[in-house]
Amino acid sequence: MVSAAVVAVAVLVLAVRAAAAALGSPGEVRAVLLPLVLVAGAVAGWRLRRAVSRRRRARERLATLRIDLAALDAMDDRCFEYALRDLLLRDGWPARRVGGGGDQAADVIGDHRRRGRIVVQAKHTRVGGKVGSPVMYAVKGTAGPVHRADHAVVVTNGALTRDAMAWGDRHGVHWVDRERLRRWAETGAALHELLPLAARPRRNRFNRAA
Repeated sequence: MVSAAVVAVAVLVLAVRAAAAALGSPGEVRAVLLPLVLVAGAVAGWRLRRAVSRRRRARERLATLRIDLAALDAMDDRCFEYALRDLLLRDGWPARRVGGGGDQAADVIGDHRRRGRIVVQAKHTRVGGKVGSPVMYAVKGTAGPVHRADHAVVVTNGALTRDAMAWGDRHGVHWVDRERLRRWAETGAALHELLPLAARPRRNRFNRAA
């Protein structure tokens, strides 16, 4: 959208300079310039309308996003992380996937104007697989000091051990097991309502020294 306007202005400036160099009379310059202005305006307006329409369609598709558990189970780790990112976007969290080598226990990070920053650690596993407490320890250790997070969440398409869930509940690391994931992804429940996440969290709640 912005690039279209910049291109149109650049073309217009060049056209004015060319016309001024070739034509000495102001009237002749205006006669050449007016059609160029109209064409540039029409092109910029068309590109703007197309960009707005494309973004509106994307928002509409995202608002109705539903992913069933079978589809999530069939994904690889990378696709699972992108799916979680898209679900956060659906819920109003501007989010990005950051997972990979050296991600320091963060696969997706989202920043919300009212709710602050969320860090998601994705654990895609075979059905019936369980996530243990060490994952919770890792997320707790990096959420604040490294990622400056207000909320940390471990999400799995499998299950978590009882110790992992209990430890997370005690230390403020949220968790989404298979049933919570189904409600989030399949039924459209917003993550911040499902867990729930505070609307105005204390900054860097995982980093007491911050």
